[in-house]
Amino acid sequence: MSPLLSEPARLFALIIACALLWSVESVAPLYRYETRFRRKLPNIALAVLLVFTNLILSFATVSVAEFVTKREFGLFFLWTQPPWLLGLLGIVSLDLFTYLAHVLLHKSWLGWQFHRVHHSDNEVNVTTAFRQHPGETIWRILWSLLAITAFGIPLWAVMLYLTFSTANAQLEHTNIKLSERVDSLLRIVFVTPNMHKVHHSREQQQTDTNYSNIFSLWDRLFGTYTSTIDFSALRYGLDGFDEQKKQTFPALLKLPFLNES
Repeated sequence: MSPLLSEPARLFALIIACALLWSVESVAPLYRYETRFRRKLPNIALAVLLVFTNLILSFATVSVAEFVTKREFGLFFLWTQPPWLLGLLGIVSLDLFTYLAHVLLHKSWLGWQFHRVHHSDNEVNVTTAFRQHPGETIWRILWSLLAITAFGIPLWAVMLYLTFSTANAQLEHTNIKLSERVDSLLRIVFVTPNMHKVHHSREQQQTDTNYSNIFSLWDRLFGTYTSTIDFSALRYGLDGFDEQKKQTFPALLKLPFLNES
């Protein structure tokens, strides 16, 4: 595997990208927030926890990917294809399973208990991409392992997908004012900042749309896509979680185990 796709390299790239997008938000913000850094400290703490959880469980991803490749196990081994097609199919397959995992985080009671940590952020910016409870991280990793096993995705394709996924997650959460004309053009293929922001709405009908991760086609295919975007009326977060005491790092860690709605 290329050193450029190694965990240290991806972590370094993640930090650099996050710093750059944080700077871009200051120049051309979609919404103007006060005291950005202080209010986002819980997100930063969760980001550190997210990185450690992924590093600890990375052995599972490596082991499963190497196992299916060595044993030639999975749907992709039913026929021979060039490496570029194998990589593309692997990325698309992982993105489909990520979409399904995301939908179930919303539709199942247990999944929502953990995922609401992410949705309770009432000031969405680049750090919101890493506002994820460890329980949700484990859930997402399990779904990626299922995809790797079912399709026989090699490790290099998995790491490539994770790199693209992380980069796009940061971009789509970035508090940046983007031209609707440019955004709608990109949205034909990819999930864009404008498209994903609607998913963070307080309105249930809007939250239950635009689940896709990298490719927007899954929402179009499964009927969960919306192009309706009204940033003048859009409100982020969840009702009942605006109090500062519920936005602290300890409170967010305990949130999945509470019955608050």
